[in-house]
Amino acid sequence: MVAFGKKLKERQLQEWSGFYINYKQMKKKVKQYTQQIEVGAQDRRHVLKDFSRMLDNQIEKIVLFLLEQQGILASRIAKLGEKQEALQQQPDISQISELREAYRAAGQDLLKLLVFVELNAIGLRKILKKFDKRFGYRFTDYYVKTRANHPYSQLQQVCKHVGIGAVVGAISRNLHELQDRQGSYLSIYDQPALPFQDPVVNSINAAVDRLTHSTNFLNFLAQHALIMHEELPSPTEEPVDDQRYHFMSLLLNLANTFLYMVNTYIIVPTADDYSMSLGAAATLCGVVIGAMAVAQVFSSVYFSAWSNKSYFKPLVFSSIVLFMGNILYALAYDLNSIWVLLIGRICCGLGSARAVNRRYISDCVPLKIRMQASAGFVSASALGMACGPAMAGLLQSNFKIYKLTFNQNTLPGWVMAVAWLVYLVWLWISFREPAHETAETQAPQASNAETTENDVLEKGLKQPLLASSEDQQEDEDADQDYDESEEATEESRLPATSIQSAYRLLTPSVKVQLLIYFMLKYAMEILLSESSVVTTYYFGWSTGSVAIFLACIGLTVLPVNILVGSYISNMFEDRQILLASEIMVFIGILLSFHIIIPYSVAQYVSSGLIMFVSAEVLEGVNLSLLSRVMSSRLSRGTYNGGLLSTEAGTLARVVADGTITLAGYFGESRLLNTTLLPSLLICISSIIATCFTYNTLY
Repeated sequence: MVAFGKKLKERQLQEWSGFYINYKQMKKKVKQYTQQIEVGAQDRRHVLKDFSRMLDNQIEKIVLFLLEQQGILASRIAKLGEKQEALQQQPDISQISELREAYRAAGQDLLKLLVFVELNAIGLRKILKKFDKRFGYRFTDYYVKTRANHPYSQLQQVCKHVGIGAVVGAISRNLHELQDRQGSYLSIYDQPALPFQDPVVNSINAAVDRLTHSTNFLNFLAQHALIMHEELPSPTEEPVDDQRYHFMSLLLNLANTFLYMVNTYIIVPTADDYSMSLGAAATLCGVVIGAMAVAQVFSSVYFSAWSNKSYFKPLVFSSIVLFMGNILYALAYDLNSIWVLLIGRICCGLGSARAVNRRYISDCVPLKIRMQASAGFVSASALGMACGPAMAGLLQSNFKIYKLTFNQNTLPGWVMAVAWLVYLVWLWISFREPAHETAETQAPQASNAETTENDVLEKGLKQPLLASSEDQQEDEDADQDYDESEEATEESRLPATSIQSAYRLLTPSVKVQLLIYFMLKYAMEILLSESSVVTTYYFGWSTGSVAIFLACIGLTVLPVNILVGSYISNMFEDRQILLASEIMVFIGILLSFHIIIPYSVAQYVSSGLIMFVSAEVLEGVNLSLLSRVMSSRLSRGTYNGGLLSTEAGTLARVVADGTITLAGYFGESRLLNTTLLPSLLICISSIIATCFTYNTLY
């Protein structure tokens, strides 16, 4: 494993080597500033001035070379355009084919130029962050704001890259006119809704997206999966081992995610009634629902470790355990045992294979469709969350077969048991185990699972070019400070090997993001898990009414993500959306309190929607930021960033469900306010913590 400076040098094109950012020299300069200030040889004001001047010179060098190369490309395209005009008069298939290849060659050179810009942008972010870390300044904010907004700024040329956009448009349009039409020359502007498919143009568009803040719905959804993107781009596309990818296996992983989420929420509308039928209090529903989350805290770890060796075996084990857990859940009614009910739910939690699902997408799905696969992962979760309560509302029968009772309480268990049995048969017949790399290969290539989560599916798609930080808090080479060698020790690059070592890698920014994730999951679980008890007590709702309410809430997930991913995230910074969403969650919680008498359906539903929708927005933005501020050492191995966020969310659900049960001792009349109070306090804490770390969230 090597440090950033050496990786940057390896990715450079030799013929352009003199025009890249001189990262090594600037790194030495930062170290020199530190030593000079320590001995009193320089004051801080002079250091800031000198460092700003050095950055200005580096950016000017990059921009002037960029403009020169754009001019060369523009001249080539203009000459190709003249040939194309001549072919309009006398079309010739062979010449059209040659012209198309010439445009593609220009596109390949443009792709190199885009990678050149991106490498330099990453280098600038790295060195700015290193400077901030050494001197405790918020210099990055100051530098980017003053340069990017100045009319004569060189930095503005890089950020907006209008010239590059024009070249991209020219190549795309002309290739589209020549492709498959052999002289028909139908423009892309005539049919803007039809996507233009060309490997070169697709690669160019992906590179442009990484340089801009043009987030779309798929990218926003994909970031919910917390699958991180490789830090440095490559001038050429990395070869993908398509042997590892199998569409049916991917579909089986998405089906597993969907069924698990259905299994989680299908019991929510009837959990209180089931508890009472077994002689327990209605508020014990918190323990019944939370038992699955308790087990998931442990299952996430062993499934994450197991997926290093196999994907098929963990999925088979998961299906069998979930089948058994649902059978026990259903049988608890006839056995009249609350303990059998709880054991059944614990078994279901022990079958949570979401770590395997996420890992399969990261490891085995080619990069070109990984974004769609990750978006599918999140969509399957959201759909399962909505379908679970909806199915519970449909299972309102009451009959017996032999000595087995089938009613609204037991039918969710029986239905899910059958579903998992069918899934197990499908899995056994259709799943194809991909080849796993040996341990010797995994370590140096860091391609064990989470090169994986190194893929926030074109994570750069979500980042402004220079105002964001792709550096990971460890800064990879920041603490090594080698002058002559950029090589870092193997140990300093290895992934975390335990929860404790992973925790030690958490910086204040990461801890705040995990706190926010805990808060939003806690608030959502309180709303969902106690809904049946609260609505029955205040409004006399039936199981069907509760199921409809929960299903409608679940169905808001995708439309909200479309709105945020396609529009809002293009107008505001992620950290601005983060803070605004936290405040909206706070408002939703505040409006939910039972202060006004009588407590109305309108108040409960509207406040619940505000809280839930805001929490959904918050989750996507939170995971996006988390993937950027988290150490790169947490992007690999068993104890990765995805596992930590999953554990934080699962722990929040456990605590929330426990809170509901404990609050039940104060009586159902006080349940709502008692459970909302901790949500309010945690939300206030997360807002305060966000404000303190706001300038590090980019």
